[in-house]
Amino acid sequence: MKRRTLLSALAVGTAAAATGAALPAEAADKRRPRAKTGPVTVAYIEVNDHSMLNAGKYTLANGGAQVIDVAVIFAANINYDGTKAYLSFNQQVQSVLDNVATQVRPLQQKGIKVLLSILGNHQGAGFANFPDQASAEAFAQELADAVNQYGLDGIDFDDEYAEYGNNGTGQPNDFSFVYLVQALRAKLPNKLITLYDIGPAADRLTYNGQSIVDTFDYGWNPYYGTWGVPSAPSAKSRVSPAAVSYTATSSSTAASLAQRTVSEGYGVFLTYNLTESDTSSYMSAFTQKLKQQRDGRPTEPAIPVSTPSPVAS
Repeated sequence: MKRRTLLSALAVGTAAAATGAALPAEAADKRRPRAKTGPVTVAYIEVNDHSMLNAGKYTLANGGAQVIDVAVIFAANINYDGTKAYLSFNQQVQSVLDNVATQVRPLQQKGIKVLLSILGNHQGAGFANFPDQASAEAFAQELADAVNQYGLDGIDFDDEYAEYGNNGTGQPNDFSFVYLVQALRAKLPNKLITLYDIGPAADRLTYNGQSIVDTFDYGWNPYYGTWGVPSAPSAKSRVSPAAVSYTATSSSTAASLAQRTVSEGYGVFLTYNLTESDTSSYMSAFTQKLKQQRDGRPTEPAIPVSTPSPVAS
């Protein structure tokens, strides 16, 4: 399977890079972009409280590439109607989807991939307890329909809060998640499928000799402020053992985890809860580590796209 490259850029001029100042976004859009180096950076956005547009607010000082490569809408839900699982959007998620022209397309135009995260909702329905293959495939179709209807770039699976067994639902079984992911890949061959490595589903990636470990494009550690290699995919270039929260992980820990990401040859860096606050200093702490190259290229701090302020050192 051909893997998608997520390293795309929004340019700022060389003078801005040299002085450490950002150009306004409208000026930056007219400049020639420079390819981004280093790990893919992912940001979950809690859309109940924050705007998806936060993911597009920061560029790197050296060349102007976007800091965030993948933005995740957090989160839609897998619900249960008494007979079957179904895809559900709360009011805030629905608002993002209804307003993709202003909430999603601006990010995609900057080269940022936008995924929809799917999360349990305490109703007993989860990715690991479909009663049969047909039920798993039906839910995969709902996911694919949402991606296609709203022009998204893929699906992220987060098997938390399902509370398996509620409302008479079944306990996790070995085949459900395998069937679900296989069906979704068949329906979305050119989209991203990612794994938040938590819950019963994440422990059930093989069935009857079939493995979905490398069906995922990316996978990441779900515990913020820690290091833990996720169970899928198998390639180091496609996983993030590091996980940081902008609001709960210190910048020094983020920098340390970023340095370890590069030193140990991993290709993804996961961040969570990007808010409206000016996060450039925090981002600079980890981007300067992520972009340190073994060939001696300069580090790349983060700068706000729309604010011509000095780069944090």
